[in-house]
Amino acid sequence: MRMFVSRRRVKKWKFFHFFATCFVLSFMVFWGPFNNYIMSYMKSYSYRYFINSYDFVNNSLSLKHSSAQPQFPYLINHREKCQAQDVLLLLFIKTAPENYDRRSAIRKTWGNENYVQSQFNANIKTLFALGTPVPLKGDELQKRLIWEDQVYKDIIQQDFIDSFHNLTSKFLLQFSWANTFCPHAKFLMTADDDIFIHMPNLIEHLQGLEQIGVRDFWIGHVHRGGPPVRDKSSKYYVPYEMYKWPAYPDYTAGAAYVVSSDVAAKIYEASQTLNSSLYIDDVFMGLCANKVGIVPQDHVFFSGGGTIPYHPCIYEKMMTSHGHLQDMQELWMEATDSKVKNISKGFFGQIYCRLIKIVLLCRLTYRKSYPCRAAFA
Repeated sequence: MRMFVSRRRVKKWKFFHFFATCFVLSFMVFWGPFNNYIMSYMKSYSYRYFINSYDFVNNSLSLKHSSAQPQFPYLINHREKCQAQDVLLLLFIKTAPENYDRRSAIRKTWGNENYVQSQFNANIKTLFALGTPVPLKGDELQKRLIWEDQVYKDIIQQDFIDSFHNLTSKFLLQFSWANTFCPHAKFLMTADDDIFIHMPNLIEHLQGLEQIGVRDFWIGHVHRGGPPVRDKSSKYYVPYEMYKWPAYPDYTAGAAYVVSSDVAAKIYEASQTLNSSLYIDDVFMGLCANKVGIVPQDHVFFSGGGTIPYHPCIYEKMMTSHGHLQDMQELWMEATDSKVKNISKGFFGQIYCRLIKIVLLCRLTYRKSYPCRAAFA
């Protein structure tokens, strides 16, 4: 009797799966001409949740044996940066040659290696990853970069034009450098230079994970079932010839994410086998991860594309916030103040912060900072 019931359930599931697949395929064929914002998301979510297979995507994007990723020479490098064997975090910050002020602010705040060592007895290595200035800005900016690196010794530069369409080259630079010069780092993080990272919270989290020997670890703000942008006026435009499927594999926002050392090694290996012409670096990361079976984990305190609300109850558990250009120093002083940890102590403190987070995060209008469920985490 149980076997009969089990077979009936299997047949029902197979019928449902077959019906859903046929519906999605017909939907994609007949509604293709109406590829606007809503339709593209409907197709991508249908593809992601009903079909949910990217094996043929990987196969079609795989390089032939005769092909190879471009190897750009280093213009500035620091092979010795990771000589210590106890590196907890290798932190790459994606920056543009002209963004000296952003790099300076990061060196004084969350990217400061000495601060982390003295406060948490943790060894982190901070590096700024970039390409070359565009030709119009030329030699003078490159000379300033060389001077800057002589002072701070924290720039890694390869000989490709630093532009939006070369972001995947910058991605390859980071994972290649990590694999070659710092494979023993316990974690690798990549972040934009307009990101704020609450380093005390992050280090405490990573130290706990290190103690349990975590593996297959990849956290950030996860995008699921995201569609390629087909609008030619968008800088995120991806032509059909470059990626012809209606949905990307799951990936984390490129603004900031963290992987464990074993994942970093697998991603590097996968990156050498896939066509890197897709210039959206976080999507390329998703393709590499999908090929080696790594699944991203959503962390509610990694922001997407938005700035988090400013309040001590938010700072208590924050990891990252996006869109900080002028307030880095001020936010660092406020968010790392020792009083922040005291605000939610005790029963009434917990109730107070819970209510504050509900008011700030659980709004009807969509915000790209933390989701409403972060108020209850």
